[in-house]
Amino acid sequence: MLLVITDQEIFGKKHEEGQKQLDLSNKFYHGEEKEEKEVLDLFSQAYILHLTGIKVIELALKEGLVDKSKLLIIRGIPHAEVLLE
Repeated sequence: MLLVITDQEIFGKKHEEGQKQLDLSNKFYHGEEKEEKEVLDLFSQAYILHLTGIKVIELALKEGLVDKSKLLIIRGIPHAEVLLE
């Protein structure tokens, strides 16, 4: 399963820095609001993670799912795409 999670505070906005862009207004990011426990359950079911925002990245780092050195940062917003084994 491809799991796309974006922090609520930045959802629906477009962020640009130089030639890099995060367009979080795209339909790709639309979904349901989830509690942290639900997100943790979804992490265990996913094989691809597409994560954007400080809160979800901190949670993924805490769970050992994301390598901090490989984060893409645009206007202070962290983004990660992860293929899980």
